Amino acid sequence: MTSKEVISNNSKFEMILRSAMELPGIRIERANFLKKELSKYHEDEVVNKAIETNPAQAGLSIKNLDHIAKSCINYETRKVSAISAVAGIPGGLAMFATVPADTAQFFGHIIRVLQKLAYLYGWQEIINGDSDGFDDETTNELTLFIGVMFGVSAASAAINKIASIAALNVPKRLVQQALTKGTIYPIVKKTAAAIGIKMTKAVFAKGVGKIIPVVGAVASGGITFALFRPMSNRLKKYLATLPMASVDFYKKPHDENEIQDVDFSDIVVDDSEEVDVFDDNEDTDDVLDKLE
Repeated sequence: MTSKEVISNNSKFEMILRSAMELPGIRIERANFLKKELSKYHEDEVVNKAIETNPAQAGLSIKNLDHIAKSCINYETRKVSAISAVAGIPGGLAMFATVPADTAQFFGHIIRVLQKLAYLYGWQEIINGDSDGFDDETTNELTLFIGVMFGVSAASAAINKIASIAALNVPKRLVQQALTKGTIYPIVKKTAAAIGIKMTKAVFAKGVGKIIPVVGAVASGGITFALFRPMSNRLKKYLATLPMASVDFYKKPHDENEIQDVDFSDIVVDDSEEVDVFDDNEDTDDVLDKLE
């Protein structure tokens, strides 16, 4: 991939991400979310400890968390698929103009579901509550999480390194430093470029589906469904492997003074990496057949 192509694909993703960030209802407040979801199954004492620390430290097992996570994924999948289908109903070439808005909605729900999953599996607040909520730190963290959802290996490696600090409930400034230091920028930029490539392919498929009235609505909603669920499940499975999601991790003593500066220099970004974002959904071929 040439440097010009990297910049172009990077810009595509950053443009969509910024548009998605401006949509209403994007931010999920961690404390309110955990209280609402955990209160259905656990006593107040457990819920309050989960909010104060994280669910694993409160004694919630991966099995407990997976059950709630699955429900969250199903809820967001239904919402984004319905929106996508409605956007595809009129049909005609003019409907290509709605693809950017449809894509922004798609990534808006991606941001919503990744916050929910992150909070369940032990991460602290991702989006700041003030007017500067979408600063470099937040944007970089969102990009890496979305990179994991798209199967970008470098994004997974970067999140894994950040998790080594975040798991110990250290002051937020240490996590912020890891997310804004210079060595992470090349990884974030290459991740954004990789997402841009995958996003372009998906948007084109959704746009083609809109040409045919009514059937276009089914195809558009189907493509969104086929993308959103496997991407969310990929993130769910990955987050469940990190230390902050493990009850056993918190049963062992940890010395926060041993925390070292996170080094991202050994993470290699493969420009030729091929990722199939559909690989977790066995019905994807049927969906894509409608567009051919």
